[in-house]
Amino acid sequence: MKNYILVLFLSISTFAFSQKTDSFILNKEQIIQREVNGLSDFPIYRAYEFQDKSGVCELVLFENRKIVSKKDTLNTKIQAICAMNDHGGFRERWTINDLVDNEEAETNIWFWTKYCSVKDLDGDGYIDPVIVYGTRDENEYIKRVKIITVYKDKKYAIRAVESELDLGRSFKKDANWKLLPQKIKTYIDQLVIKLRKEQDLLLKDG
Repeated sequence: MKNYILVLFLSISTFAFSQKTDSFILNKEQIIQREVNGLSDFPIYRAYEFQDKSGVCELVLFENRKIVSKKDTLNTKIQAICAMNDHGGFRERWTINDLVDNEEAETNIWFWTKYCSVKDLDGDGYIDPVIVYGTRDENEYIKRVKIITVYKDKKYAIRAVESELDLGRSFKKDANWKLLPQKIKTYIDQLVIKLRKEQDLLLKDG
């Protein structure tokens, strides 16, 4: 009986350890030490390091800071790069690239880090990054909002367009959205509700 309890305890401990995940925001010194600024030509807006069953990864958000003034910093392009240290270099796992739409009079695109997360959302031992960003026009009105969930290195996006006109609004989930685990879908649904409430957004069709 004692041997059975010991084996059970060791099994539970091993399972718990294998499921452990961790993430944190890198400070300036850590960014320099890890040399993640070499992943892009754009300046770093924020950098994360996370550890899960796949290993240790760096997730870096870049904004090109096209126009910098005392009033504001405007970006025309953004990049998100997730990479693993591989024999002294980096191996990219996935990337996100976007830019302002001039035809829609967008003047700024930025990462909404308040709503981004680097967590294991479904408890499988792997981090499921959620990247949120938006665009504005010259009058500071929000034009687009995009929520990208990365699950096992595949991207699942929600694309929303805000407008005062019913026909100008849209809220679309990628066709593969239904393949996400229910815990992740529930988390994102709650995030959408939070965005609507805190940012006074409609985030809906028509």
